[in-house]
Amino acid sequence: MGNNETRTDLPENFDGLKKSINRTSNWRERLDAVEELGQWKSKQTIELLKHSMIGDSVYKVQEAAYRKLQALGEKVTMPERKNGELIKGTKKILVRIKKSLPENHSYKDFKEKVKKMRLDLYDTYEGDKGADFDKWLEETWSTLTTR
Repeated sequence: MGNNETRTDLPENFDGLKKSINRTSNWRERLDAVEELGQWKSKQTIELLKHSMIGDSVYKVQEAAYRKLQALGEKVTMPERKNGELIKGTKKILVRIKKSLPENHSYKDFKEKVKKMRLDLYDTYEGDKGADFDKWLEETWSTLTTR
């Protein structure tokens, strides 16, 4: 079979998926991109899936990439779930945000400011914590010292 007979096995929207998989402030978009890329077996799609499996900040996305790679016949190892800070300096960042608010601000004010100032951080922890995100953020907020 000659080269002109083989079709490239990349999705038509490959460039868009490549952008989506690297969008740090939207783990759901990255997860959708992983799901779609996992339906195509090519060197490029496998490289992107491996990149997500190893480097994504949200474990759900890493896990999905791992499963898709396995389904494509790749020999991969399940990534370990990271403990502690998912984004370097999270506590310092949150303290800075809390300090920037008036002394008697509410948790809601804090949450909105985190989302506005550091959507990447907000999104990463929301994706990681799932239903426990609000509880985690509020507990973190209440223990942050600003003096």
